[in-house]
Amino acid sequence: MSAFLDGAAMELDHVKGISGNHWICKGKRSVAIAATLLQRNEIIAIPTDTIYGLAGLASSDSSIERLYAIKNRDRTKPLSICVGRLSHIERWAVVDHLPRKLLSIILPGPYTIVLRRTPALNPALNPNHETVGIRIPNFKFIHCVSEITGPLALTSANLSSEDSCLFASEFEHLWPKLGGVFHDCDRFGKSSKKLRTGSTIVDLSEPNRYKIIRYGVGAKSLIKFLHMYGIREGVRSNEDVDEEEVESLSAS
Repeated sequence: MSAFLDGAAMELDHVKGISGNHWICKGKRSVAIAATLLQRNEIIAIPTDTIYGLAGLASSDSSIERLYAIKNRDRTKPLSICVGRLSHIERWAVVDHLPRKLLSIILPGPYTIVLRRTPALNPALNPNHETVGIRIPNFKFIHCVSEITGPLALTSANLSSEDSCLFASEFEHLWPKLGGVFHDCDRFGKSSKKLRTGSTIVDLSEPNRYKIIRYGVGAKSLIKFLHMYGIREGVRSNEDVDEEEVESLSAS
């Protein structure tokens, strides 16, 4: 992969200043380009298993600030993070109160799981919030990118007052502000309107309790799995959530 990363750096230096910042999500080359852009603190647009998202490095204070600026988003509203595999979740969030196999059944998938954050998470990400929303979309490209870069700060590819987007053409007005726009070659013109509701957001921060923050894609299946594991609907705390939140926040 190092050779692809070196090649990506050279390619990006070559196209700098040229309107050529669009790539297809296919192969190691596009993964390397996305990772390199993120490591340069650029914000990129990426498709997910629900709606289009804007992503930056969760570890980068400047990337977090740029995400808020591009979306014209209220700084008090938190961002979700996206990781590449299940084993990464426990570094950034508390999971020891959850049934052992639960996360492996529902993830990867169209869900944002809200959990108590750990001290390892960048303090500049969602300060004054004890929880964080975590995504593992069912989309291999994102897994590969985050394996290289670490967790991504993720939100929806739209201005805060606008509807969520299924296609890159729907947020063309944001392209000039982005380091790159990545396209899913399998999605062109085919995406289901049902995906526009975004991921289902569920708070699992309390033992044996869940609270659906937003009913999105796959909500009925998720509730069925939660009940199978003896997790019942409870009262959620006053913590806000990110990602595709009620404002249609989200990416993914």
